[in-house]
Amino acid sequence: MANPIDLTKWMFHPILVFIFSIVALAASLVLYIYWYVEVSTGLKRVVTSYNLDPGQFLKLDTWVVILILSILVGIILVGIFIIFAYNQKTLQLYRLQYNFINNFTHELKTPVTSLKLYLETFIKYDLSRCDQLKYLDYMLKDVERVSDNINRILNIARIESKSYGGEFVESDIVAAIEQFYKASSQIFRDSAITIHAPKEHSFFCRINYTLFEILLMNLLTNAIKYNDSQTPKVDITFEPQKQKLCVRFADNGIGIERGEIKKIFKKFYQCGQSDNMSAKGSGLGLHLVQVIARIHKGKVVAESKGLGKGSVFTLMLPYNHQP
Repeated sequence: MANPIDLTKWMFHPILVFIFSIVALAASLVLYIYWYVEVSTGLKRVVTSYNLDPGQFLKLDTWVVILILSILVGIILVGIFIIFAYNQKTLQLYRLQYNFINNFTHELKTPVTSLKLYLETFIKYDLSRCDQLKYLDYMLKDVERVSDNINRILNIARIESKSYGGEFVESDIVAAIEQFYKASSQIFRDSAITIHAPKEHSFFCRINYTLFEILLMNLLTNAIKYNDSQTPKVDITFEPQKQKLCVRFADNGIGIERGEIKKIFKKFYQCGQSDNMSAKGSGLGLHLVQVIARIHKGKVVAESKGLGKGSVFTLMLPYNHQP
């Protein structure tokens, strides 16, 4: 037998309330039309029986009234549907934010707890230089993890408020990526990132360097983070297609399930949360990537042959080809 609390919960579920409201409104419209037609028919009979003037009792615009009433009810139904859809989207966003806060808190708490443990170890014990360097390396990685999460929050706030600064400049994309990798090589020191620069070709796009570096950082760190290989690899290739340039970032990471591919660019979405698995990441990295691509009048698409088979993220940008 069902629990009374469960029945009450289902009775007041937004979807059921919405369905009941629509059915009730539609039934009211049908009953009103039925009643109106019956009343009009009765009046016609009275007028015919007693040879009365129809203009005194009945106007022959019944169907016009019904049509207007139907339009008004239709507008009401559309309004209810829009409110319902907005409410469901708000509820979904609230749930995503709730999951994000829980996981982001964990993402911050774990390295902070680790740092505290290492510092207490330094205070309590007289460590050898070798152990000191080992623990310091662990601490630096924890600091980088905290810094990365904080930067993503700051970046999304700056972008959404349109205060990211900088100008859009016609730039060679290959040179821009090479320059970024050279400046950030220390961050990717344990990875193999190969930029396959085309010979005798340049691809010029209007980019904002500040935003473009954020996009590259998130794409590359994402490829390395979601990677179980001993040496994470990322191959960056360039392919011109008519008026757009495709920049592909192919990695040897853990891959993406087919059902996740369309969701990973959503704000606060974390892989694994739909399968009752432990969600990973902050849910902001790939969302940032897509937002920045849109600002550059482009987009990013993801491909994967499945779990364990790596992923390919393709950045598509409008460009001018100059030999």
